[in-house]
Amino acid sequence: MEEEKLLLIPGPTPVHPRIINRLSLPTVSHVSPVFVREFKEALSNVKKIVFCERGKSFLVSGAGTLAMEMTLVNLLGEGEKVLVVSQGYFGQRMGDIAEIFGFEYDVIESPWGSAVQPEQLRDQLDKKDYSLVVSTHVDTATGSCSPVREYAQAVREKEALFAVDGVCATGGIEERMTDWGVDVILTAAQKCFGVPPGLAVLVFSERAMDKRKSLGSVRAYYGDILKWLPVMKDPSRYFSTPCVNEIRAFCEGTRVILDEGMDVRFKRHHKTARALRAGLESLGFSFFTGDEFFADTLSLPVYPRGVEDRAFRERLAEKKVIVAGGLGRLKGKVFRIGHMGNISYSQIEFAVDAVEQTLSELGYAFHPGSGVEAVKEALQR
Repeated sequence: MEEEKLLLIPGPTPVHPRIINRLSLPTVSHVSPVFVREFKEALSNVKKIVFCERGKSFLVSGAGTLAMEMTLVNLLGEGEKVLVVSQGYFGQRMGDIAEIFGFEYDVIESPWGSAVQPEQLRDQLDKKDYSLVVSTHVDTATGSCSPVREYAQAVREKEALFAVDGVCATGGIEERMTDWGVDVILTAAQKCFGVPPGLAVLVFSERAMDKRKSLGSVRAYYGDILKWLPVMKDPSRYFSTPCVNEIRAFCEGTRVILDEGMDVRFKRHHKTARALRAGLESLGFSFFTGDEFFADTLSLPVYPRGVEDRAFRERLAEKKVIVAGGLGRLKGKVFRIGHMGNISYSQIEFAVDAVEQTLSELGYAFHPGSGVEAVKEALQR
């Protein structure tokens, strides 16, 4: 059997045994009563996780990029403009999608490692009329967490629709659709939900659903939510064959989240992030992302002088801990470590201990045990 390693990349994340068990069950018919029941439960649970009282949830075979594409094509008509609020790589991707589909768009972006401020958004909204504003909650390349609650308030003042890319946040960082006035949350199964990749996940508010219905035809077939809507109301209906095992596993993933409790889960993510950063900082790492923009799901440690990226990550993998390299201009300068989903405190201690062993083998001078001790102290606070 393949050796198990602790997967701390920005996604996929480690999969809980309860979820693995559901994934391993024999495939059943996509119209069988057991599957229909679990599909319905998954759709209901997603709305609970994002605190959506009304509206519709969608589970479609795909990933986060499909969810991004579906958001744009289902909410924009001819001549309407979208404003992309970008904190890094994936905000830029949303602009790329808009361009490919021929939608008019503008991008306001922050320097990497920070986030666009709400007043900057208001200034841009005063300059033009936008039908839709889209923002990444946590950018997977920069580790920046944006103030989406404040964004939602600014957008509502202009009566535009507001969509949040929650791929690296939903289920780990608070997102309250109804209370905040968010119209769409788009996300995916493999990050904070802790489920293997395979599902694009979307929740549309009533206002967003009304907008889609007002558009008539859209520039999509598979990605048209009105084609999926009968299936989401009654999963025994057919449009395109769903990924049966993945949806059953996703249903179990939502149960794991709700069993823990949303407030408890948010606090655990915050505590885990704080403890991990304390451990790495005690070993000489700094962080690329500004303190006020830290995300509770992802960190970008900056290598101390003399520590080489590839050698570090390869040695760390030998210690059974997998992290990701930096993207774009951050390549070789940082590594990206995810701490989201169903990660335990003991796994964080294990990871920091593995970092200590790796640094020691690379000849980097530090006080042995200081990282793990810092983690323990942070967890006790």
